[in-house]
Amino acid sequence: MSAVADMLARPLCAFAFCWRLERRDGITLGLTSHDRPLEVDGLAYRPVPSITPSALQQSGEGAADLMDIGGGLSSAAISEADLDAGRWDGAAVALHLTEWTAPGALWIELVRGRLGGIERQGSAYSATLQGAATLLDRPVAPVTSPTCRARLGDRACRVDMRQHARIGTIESAEGEALVFSGLTPGLYPMGSVRWLGGANCGLTQAILDQDGDTLFLDEPPPFAAAPGTRAMLAEGCDKRLATCAARFGNAANFRGEPFLPGMDLLTRYPGA
Repeated sequence: MSAVADMLARPLCAFAFCWRLERRDGITLGLTSHDRPLEVDGLAYRPVPSITPSALQQSGEGAADLMDIGGGLSSAAISEADLDAGRWDGAAVALHLTEWTAPGALWIELVRGRLGGIERQGSAYSATLQGAATLLDRPVAPVTSPTCRARLGDRACRVDMRQHARIGTIESAEGEALVFSGLTPGLYPMGSVRWLGGANCGLTQAILDQDGDTLFLDEPPPFAAAPGTRAMLAEGCDKRLATCAARFGNAANFRGEPFLPGMDLLTRYPGA
């Protein structure tokens, strides 16, 4: 009999849930429902008994695996400020079941996915876990559009963003406006700012517009941005074919149909 089968055959099992959460910036956190720390594969799982999973919904018909995660903000690593700032949005989550008398000997993966919407009420929070089966909800074929459907620098676009990004230092910040120095006009609308220092370190924000050396974000930074803070500035793209060809030389990978007739083709007439 294997060690796992022998463990499950015992009259009394000491089960504990183990959560592995990995943020988009690479920070990894281990949590457990047990009242003492557990270590599995080099990762320490800290005791947070208040974090509990709801019932899993799984079916053999390809339905999405949905699970609600709820609990109090009792872990110092999951702070209220980080939740509000969006640091945990889209974090990868894996839930395992183990026996705390021999951590890792029994290691059953119950579900894996990413955190969806996170809601907070007072000192408590709840989050929805989106499993791998949610990928089946995506459309089989993309909807046609005159503009590009790819995101600048992704696998469909294939533009090397190392040539279209730079590290800058903030001279001043007020609300959504960030002032840098030496910016080339017109390159950064629809781009992004990734904070490399300060309280916002690791967060990424969208750039809506540019006026000389001033960039306007979609919303103010979650935390105050002090002058001298370093940030990675990524250029943007207006998703037009002319821009793709002229600025990036990437018309061969343009993911749009700018010359496809629209739905009003039959209603057009000379002079319209």
